[in-house]
Amino acid sequence: MKVLGIETSCDETGIAIYDDELGLIANQLYSQIKLHADYGGVVPELASRDHIRKTVPLIQAALKEANLTSADIDGVAYTAGPGLVGALMVGASIGRSLAYAWNVPAVAVHHMEGHLLAPMLEDNPPQYPFVALLVSGGHTQLISVTGIGQYRLMGESIDDAAGEAFDKTAKLLGLDYPGGAKLSKLAEQGDSSRFHFPRPMTDRPGLDFSFSGLKTAAANTIHQYNQGVDLDEQTKADIARAFEDALVDTLLIKSRRALEQTGFNRLVIAGGVSANKTLRNKLAELMAQRKGQVYYPRIEFCTDNGAMIAYAGMIHLKQQQYSDLAINVRPRWPLSELNVS
Repeated sequence: MKVLGIETSCDETGIAIYDDELGLIANQLYSQIKLHADYGGVVPELASRDHIRKTVPLIQAALKEANLTSADIDGVAYTAGPGLVGALMVGASIGRSLAYAWNVPAVAVHHMEGHLLAPMLEDNPPQYPFVALLVSGGHTQLISVTGIGQYRLMGESIDDAAGEAFDKTAKLLGLDYPGGAKLSKLAEQGDSSRFHFPRPMTDRPGLDFSFSGLKTAAANTIHQYNQGVDLDEQTKADIARAFEDALVDTLLIKSRRALEQTGFNRLVIAGGVSANKTLRNKLAELMAQRKGQVYYPRIEFCTDNGAMIAYAGMIHLKQQQYSDLAINVRPRWPLSELNVS
């Protein structure tokens, strides 16, 4: 089975083709970072318009990369949510229309399920059950996963997601958009002993997250040292280091709790923030201590991409879970609603 995957939930246009025998045979990605950089964040209308321009050419490029024609495609998967409603409508409209024109089934894929399954694209995929830590610009969630469609939400962010906190703090430090990766790079030069920021909600039971207070602590420190003069580079690096250490420690503490509650010895981390080196190292140490294993997607599949959508779509199409002709998208869509048992 060859499945075309279409991802247009935010500011990346991702197109891929997954073959259930050969694996990933085409992967095309276009990022809108330059388009939104002048605005310091994603502008939904501009994102939608750019998806309109890029999606069909990238589908053509993917077919060419795989040396296929539309007649070789057995199904179409598209992201139906969560995400920006206009951007989702572009991919859903094109995906559903192509499936109808090609007389193949289509399936609406949950964006976060795509991230959750992204490590399955690797040579050593995790076995079920596992705890999934999903950390992206819009979501921070801990999920107990016992199989496809068997997801139990254990905790999530009640305000800013981890990726949002990274980008907003980077902006406060004067770093260009998107600043999360730049903040992490700057933190490598920071002194970990100079500042100490709170580890939010770690002093109470539960697995929910809150990063707004951490962002405020960073903002107050920046303001304290920025009285009429620009921050020197070392102070910026020290603040970045304190912020990253606090956020990573929070994710580490909550992940440990989730593993203890479930008794699982496998941890999956996915989403854009899963590319963070400090987070990967800390979680690897945690799982080594627990004699367990941590799994990640490769760096290129941490951010939004069509490969994870094509793979998730293939799984659902094999289970004969098709979408009807109606084109529906869900900007808000709890992952738990996918549960099959």
